Amino acid sequence: MSKEKIRIVADERERQSGIPHELIRMNVLVDFKQLDVGDYLVAPDSAVERKSVRDLMRSIYDGRLFVQCSELVAHYSKPILIIEGSTDSVQKLTDNPMVFYGALASLALDFRLAIIHTASKEHTAKVLFALAHRVLKDNKVGLLLRKVKKGNSVNIQQLSILASLPGVGDKLAVRLLKKFKTPIKVLNASTAELARIEGMGYARASKLRKILDTAQMDEKIEPQTALDGYDADSNKI
Repeated sequence: MSKEKIRIVADERERQSGIPHELIRMNVLVDFKQLDVGDYLVAPDSAVERKSVRDLMRSIYDGRLFVQCSELVAHYSKPILIIEGSTDSVQKLTDNPMVFYGALASLALDFRLAIIHTASKEHTAKVLFALAHRVLKDNKVGLLLRKVKKGNSVNIQQLSILASLPGVGDKLAVRLLKKFKTPIKVLNASTAELARIEGMGYARASKLRKILDTAQMDEKIEPQTALDGYDADSNKI
């Protein structure tokens, strides 16, 4: 093990969780800061958002989860989500457990978040220790704090809407919003206007325009859960 002491930065609000205390018991140097993004910093390019299963469910329903994770991936190249506690409790927290698993699928596939499940705060502390130790061992780079300016939550939600369109994705969503300023102007843009966006092209633009303009057939549509009817190729054109 490196002789240099492992350092982890913890958000002030994590003091009461008991995890910083566990880290200190493991001989980790814990610095408390008011972090703009994430709950723990284990590397200059890696922040960790920690959520109990209960808090995760609450944040799914109030929309907070996807805003926080959008901030995480926007500012750190190696973002991590730790889910703490037994997933058995999901059944007690919602009538539709697929909402929980659908959110996890979205975070893994759409946000490209690394998701780690831990059984307790003790296990969370061990995971944080292992992450910080790996960085120190491999890179010999100390943890340097950098000021993170949080993005506008409305802007993040706008990008999320555009990124969900078939064939668009994160990079095109940014270019579209930069060009047209609002999501509604993107949706109303002509094929020619869309095609001018770098990475879009005429074929993709015309197919997207066709999807947006095609009227719904007269058939009964049943409500779906987060994963019912999911098509793995639905975001490809």
